[in-house]
Amino acid sequence: MTVTRDGTEPRTEALLVYGVVRAGSELPEITGVGGSALRAVAHGPVAAVVGAVEEGRSLAHKADLTAYHQVVDALAGRGPVVPVRFGSALADDAGVVDDLLAPQEDRLAQLLDALEGRSQLVLRARYVEEAVLAEVVAADPRIRELNDRTRGVPEQMSWADRVRLGELVAHAVDQRRQHDADDLLDRVLPHVVEHQVRRGAGLDHVVEAALLVDDDQVPALEQVLETYAEAVHERVRLSLMGPLAPYDFVGEA
Repeated sequence: MTVTRDGTEPRTEALLVYGVVRAGSELPEITGVGGSALRAVAHGPVAAVVGAVEEGRSLAHKADLTAYHQVVDALAGRGPVVPVRFGSALADDAGVVDDLLAPQEDRLAQLLDALEGRSQLVLRARYVEEAVLAEVVAADPRIRELNDRTRGVPEQMSWADRVRLGELVAHAVDQRRQHDADDLLDRVLPHVVEHQVRRGAGLDHVVEAALLVDDDQVPALEQVLETYAEAVHERVRLSLMGPLAPYDFVGEA
């Protein structure tokens, strides 16, 4: 054991891995978790982008996750990148090569080729709650009757009606959600290479999907969404985030 001048044991470092890029890729001029400098560990045609962190350091802080995403998204802005799961740390350069790059060299190279000229976008559609509730009340006389019957009545005196009303509303919203989500995706998917629908929750949820898009298709996709948003703005709100690194399309690395 090496002891420092003040009698404490020196801190040891590990390498936090952010993503895999092509060997020789230019790295962004930003720092990683804890302000660490970025560097590349290369093996054949691929390289892992890493930064030093204190060995055993907890990465539970939101700032750490934010720094990780900033690095990976910055890498994606310069070329294809395969994100590595947040928190993946290896002992040293040899560990990065032996445990990550060498066993997956062919797969990682193929993924980088497949991601060339493509980016991930995240599409989110949310209902305007007041609008969708007004729609289901107007469309179903059973809901309308129960809604009128329970209005202004103490909860304990109308419990059964309120439970039934909630069930009918939830079912009606689910039906509209499925129809609206299918309609939106039917418009979007012709401009998309791959997509992953994410699970969502809440009355206002319509659909959330990760989209892998050829960069030259992004303007056409944005135009489709602008046209759709204009048509449904009173009842649905859309947001499109990205470009991002392809977190949803690389599996486990």
